[in-house]
Amino acid sequence: MKGLAAEFEQLRQIDAIARTGTFSAAAEALHTSQPSVSRSMRALERELGCELFNRSRNHVELNEAGELALKHARAILAEERRMRDAFDDLTRTNRTLNVASVAPAPVWRLASRVTERFPGTMLTSETIDDEQEVERRLFDRSADLAITRRPIGLPNVVCVPFMVENLFIYAPATDPIAQQTSVKLADLDGRTFLMNADVGFWGDMTRAALPNARIIMQQDSNVLAQLIRTSDVLGFVTDVSEFNHPGENRVRVPIQDADAHATFYVVAMIDAPQAVLDIVEAVRR
Repeated sequence: MKGLAAEFEQLRQIDAIARTGTFSAAAEALHTSQPSVSRSMRALERELGCELFNRSRNHVELNEAGELALKHARAILAEERRMRDAFDDLTRTNRTLNVASVAPAPVWRLASRVTERFPGTMLTSETIDDEQEVERRLFDRSADLAITRRPIGLPNVVCVPFMVENLFIYAPATDPIAQQTSVKLADLDGRTFLMNADVGFWGDMTRAALPNARIIMQQDSNVLAQLIRTSDVLGFVTDVSEFNHPGENRVRVPIQDADAHATFYVVAMIDAPQAVLDIVEAVRR
């Protein structure tokens, strides 16, 4: 054991292998690759100077040395969790948490709830179009929380439904579209639209549904609001973000497309600091 420098990730891997029975299942649970887990375990065996597994084609099981390693790995991981909780308690009253989200509106609502329920806790956020990149930020722990459009059913995460956001056409009252009860995006392809640049996945969704449309992305929300007030160009609004454009002489027209209705989930690692898990539990309730 002299010079042992096993990393926490190796300890998590041996725990996952014991729970799942295969390297590939453990890799899936830890959101990594099977070859990576195999290499990591071989490196740990070399470092310990003994084999830890009885290996067969479709199954691995811990041998006597492996069971001993698992016992100590779980004890170390439990101590790591207690250490994280202790530091979390120390900083609970003045803590900033990072959120990676596929859209901005869920962050607004989550921040409002956190401010109300957990005074002193602040959220910083980044809106990312790519769902997989949002998940990667969570799994590499560069984000404390992730907001995704799909549930993550892995044993090392906690995932709860949060909210639904619906996209609408924001049409001038004089536009014929404003007289319709609902529209399909394909029927509007070729027209010009205004859109906030910071809308996350909604931008990719509308561009895919409207390949021949001209979509004017505007970074400055004040400029966007001015354009909406003074132009007859179609825009987009959701039932969460519509408060950003009060008093406009425009009509909100529902979009029939399934992709115009998004369910969001709040996701955290199961071993996240208690302050993070408290937020997830508040969402669950």
